[in-house]
Amino acid sequence: MLGNFLIGMREGLEAALIVSILIAYLVKSERRHLLPRIWLGVGIATLISVAFGAGLTFGPKGLTFEAQELIGGLLSIVAVVFVTWMIFWMAKAARSLSGQLRSQIDQAADAKPWSLVVVAMLAVGREGLETALFLWAATVAAARDSGGTASPLIGAALGLAVAIVLGYLIYRGALKINLGRFFSWTGAFLIIVAAGVLAYGIHDLQEARFLPGLDTLAFDVSQTIPPGSLTGALLKGVFNFSPATTVLEATAWVAYVIPTMWLFLSKVRARSSAPARPSIPEPVPSGRK
Repeated sequence: MLGNFLIGMREGLEAALIVSILIAYLVKSERRHLLPRIWLGVGIATLISVAFGAGLTFGPKGLTFEAQELIGGLLSIVAVVFVTWMIFWMAKAARSLSGQLRSQIDQAADAKPWSLVVVAMLAVGREGLETALFLWAATVAAARDSGGTASPLIGAALGLAVAIVLGYLIYRGALKINLGRFFSWTGAFLIIVAAGVLAYGIHDLQEARFLPGLDTLAFDVSQTIPPGSLTGALLKGVFNFSPATTVLEATAWVAYVIPTMWLFLSKVRARSSAPARPSIPEPVPSGRK
């Protein structure tokens, strides 16, 4: 549940920051009449994300067990790829995100009326699709291991709620947090979470007989950490830890975590040691004061 809470909060905060930047720039540049287009784009992106999640949840029901495991394993790996890309993208683009969005707004506002809707839809929709895919992988894992899906969804919903509140407070200027530090800490934690999803995806592919080694265990600590115990449930809910882990799962976990964490921490150190950029005045659209 904690892992899904963090995913919902981080992804939700990214989306909330994007919407805040779009709205604040339109208000500051005296183009409030364009705000409904932003909200329309946000609404469309939300509906697409929900529909995508529903399709993942109910789509494979009529397939064989092996086919479901194959699809689940492949989608888990795709989710890890997207989340990893998101972590590194935010680490790189956090400083220039505001300027990029303002430039897109100016270009869209001078184009066709639906262009601004598309800008908002794409900016928010990317976060929504990533969240839906990653949460689906975590929910499927929880359903198969404990028979319930409420915990991951509740955690994600709480995280999204916190993100919305934080985004609003940041927009109103009532709360200032070090976003660079926030995304650094959550990024490092999500790498560990993503490694667990990757290992579970490998396990699904093994159960689908797509990959070998289902009966070759790297370790089995089920007697020490029973899956039904509180410790086992916490480790499973946060890190997707399996007490009985195959050699291929363990290999994939290590092969992902070590280089990914090293690259991420290297980027974080390089960013923190880089000199601060001089502030640049926000552009004002031509013809407006």
